[in-house]
Amino acid sequence: MKKLRFPLALGLAMCSWLAQAQSLPAPKEFYFDQDVQTTRAIVAIPGEGDAVVDRLAAAVQRKPTDVEARAQLARVAMRSGRAELGEELYRVALRNAGGNQRITRTVSWNYAWDLYIAGEHRRALEQWQKLLGGWPAAPGWQPPTMALALWKLGYKAEAVAWYAAAVRTEPQEWTSAGNFSRLLPEWRDEDRAALAEVLAAWQADPPSWP
Repeated sequence: MKKLRFPLALGLAMCSWLAQAQSLPAPKEFYFDQDVQTTRAIVAIPGEGDAVVDRLAAAVQRKPTDVEARAQLARVAMRSGRAELGEELYRVALRNAGGNQRITRTVSWNYAWDLYIAGEHRRALEQWQKLLGGWPAAPGWQPPTMALALWKLGYKAEAVAWYAAAVRTEPQEWTSAGNFSRLLPEWRDEDRAALAEVLAAWQADPPSWP
């Protein structure tokens, strides 16, 4: 029986991932909305280094409900290899955000990127998925971001379908990977390279709409 545990667990995980991809809403036709509030980096205290970390920790200790200081501290923790601490800080930040949808969306978006950078692509997708269907209804960041996450998880057709929405919205921008550094300045080179693979797949077989 022990020999069956790993294949069974792997099979269950694959079924879960497939169900997640199938549960995603279909991309909309166009994504013209601006959403700078959601996609901003959370900076409660400018700067970096130990002095800033100490000030953030003091701010959180002084005011435990300070969502932005906690979220910024979470990012520092996750990007310095302290994933468990970072995730706990993010979870509490989201809980403290309560019914404030604006800050909740911002924290979720930042949390998703830190999960993605940590290699937790499935969980990053789960966070981004929570932002679909909110307001703004069709923000421009969603097609390339969802395409990237889906591609990294192996959902190639779904990734291309999302990327196609970016092309429909701004064909002059998204049909050349040469534009990516300007369109996605905060992305890492490896992430822009992965999106270029999605673009190549779209060019090879552009999906029809709807």
